[in-house]
Amino acid sequence: MSGIALVRTPGPRLAEGIVTNIEREPVDADLAARQHARYVEALSAYGWQPRHVERADDLPDGVFVEDAVVVSDGVAVLTRPGAPERRPEMETVAAAVRTLDLEIRCIEGPGTLDGGDVLQVGSRIYVGRSARTNDEGIAQLAAHLPDREVVPVGMRGVLHLKSAVTALPDGTLIGDPACVDLPDLLVPEEEAGSHVVLLGGDRVLMAASAPATAASLERRGLDVVQVDISEFEKLEGCVTCLSVLVSRDVRP
Repeated sequence: MSGIALVRTPGPRLAEGIVTNIEREPVDADLAARQHARYVEALSAYGWQPRHVERADDLPDGVFVEDAVVVSDGVAVLTRPGAPERRPEMETVAAAVRTLDLEIRCIEGPGTLDGGDVLQVGSRIYVGRSARTNDEGIAQLAAHLPDREVVPVGMRGVLHLKSAVTALPDGTLIGDPACVDLPDLLVPEEEAGSHVVLLGGDRVLMAASAPATAASLERRGLDVVQVDISEFEKLEGCVTCLSVLVSRDVRP
């Protein structure tokens, strides 16, 4: 699998990003920029061509592009972030999405939806009910993607659904059962082990902060690529938050 990776370079105000469920820590913006560059290099090395959204240096959370758009079956659903201060991010993300061969839909108020709450597994889409995503936003997403089964998921103690659970290439869900109402989860050794990005085939991208989980996934036969994203983890970010992967075969 290969395609386009939508990414946005972090700005100098990154340390001002929203923190909800963890204590705020100092963030080194220069280190974050270097970590982000290596993250993008890792995506590129495995077939995902970076497409940079216009910089938004006045928007601290703009680097977390995943929250702005959900791409499925050739459709790009532009979201309506649940945090009002993040909605100005949408204009430049929408402009980048319009350069792709995708049908564009939009979440409208009073619906709210963050892409970090959307987990696609085969023909099913799990959507977290969170402080950022409401039932109206979930219903609109289902209407925009009628060929997919949209499953609302209760959650607690985490910012987004994918803060607590993602999926391995074979569809196995990996995550923390204390945070999400989903059965039969593979429980990772570290919290950050709940977060994987599927790079194609049996290859996954994970944070360097989950070495024991990475080793266990390698024993399952997966090829694990690890990157250090410590500065983004201080802002409740994870490897999924920093990109939107658009497969070259998105259209039938």
